[in-house]
Amino acid sequence: MKSISNKLASLLLLAGAFNGAAWSATNDLPGGPGVRQLNLHAAATRIAVEQAWLHWFMLIACIVIFILVFSVMFYSMWKHRKSVGHKPANFHESVTVEVIWTIIPFIIVILMALPATKVLVASKDTSNADLTIKATGYQWKWGYDYLNGEGQGVSFLSTIDSTHREMSNDGAKGDVPDNYLLKVDNPLVVPVNKKVRIITTANDVIHAWGIPAFGVKQDAIPGFVRDTWFRSEKTGDFYGQCYELCGKEHAYMPIHVKVLSQQDYTAWVGDQQKKMAAKMDDPAKVWELPALIARGEKVYAANCAACHQASGKGAGPILPLDASPVVLDADKTKQIHVVLNGRGAMPPWKQLSDTDIASVISYTKNNWSNKTGQLVQPAEVLAQRGK
Repeated sequence: MKSISNKLASLLLLAGAFNGAAWSATNDLPGGPGVRQLNLHAAATRIAVEQAWLHWFMLIACIVIFILVFSVMFYSMWKHRKSVGHKPANFHESVTVEVIWTIIPFIIVILMALPATKVLVASKDTSNADLTIKATGYQWKWGYDYLNGEGQGVSFLSTIDSTHREMSNDGAKGDVPDNYLLKVDNPLVVPVNKKVRIITTANDVIHAWGIPAFGVKQDAIPGFVRDTWFRSEKTGDFYGQCYELCGKEHAYMPIHVKVLSQQDYTAWVGDQQKKMAAKMDDPAKVWELPALIARGEKVYAANCAACHQASGKGAGPILPLDASPVVLDADKTKQIHVVLNGRGAMPPWKQLSDTDIASVISYTKNNWSNKTGQLVQPAEVLAQRGK
């Protein structure tokens, strides 16, 4: 028996040491989740501060009411118990009691509803925004379009970082970064102390956009337009996730908002406008195969590798691209239609430019064991849109 207890103690110590090592390797993520976090996120907006106050106000009010009610109930039961000689009273109605237990709860509800209504109304007031951004949910990424304010015309997709997805595919062995599964290739960038209106919609199924530190969460529904807003009082990085179960890749649809100073934000806008101008390719341009493959490799890494893997082997319901009959088929329009319109678990990719689609198809047709020598021109993609 003693040897068994010693072995059990050793196992417990080993488990404790392992647990301690695992916890020590994980740190709080500023703007994101914290280790052993029990409270709400640290607030970065006035609305989030008000929500946190409201949360504690309601919690304390409910606890006080609970203690008072049960104290009176247990006191009455104990003080008037039969064992000390008390006999049950025989009465039917009391108008006074009826009035008291109607008025007091009514006053309590009003006192709790007033601050809650104030916060709710403020959180829905999206007027007079300095910046308006449309957030479109896709399976499984976010598309951002700057509609009004500084940065108008900027547009990009935000997808989980491919290295983090590969870590997840491998079982997240060893140390993982503090922003594991929250890192994206293109974060949403906004200026500090500016009112930002977020218009949400979706391209396929219901998604939800939210950042806990900002105190915002809004459903993104296909065919509908909803909106919310925030004004960050702090610079830095803030994280959220899609808050609506949207399919098998739901866990890989993070939201990253980077809040910059006004000067840095202006510089970022200028840089984005230059990049967009460089990407505005003429669909009639005829490309050489090496240039298309080089561009397609980048498009594949940013948009396709998360599901199809860098090796092109696919996983589970995701079909492989390496040695795929559709990829190897001499009829290039088959693969163009799959990329444009989606098929099975694969969503449509119409949001990509004609050149990006042409380049990524050309890349898959000439990578891994696929050595077809075929290339797709942007004009061929353009001709198939809408068919």
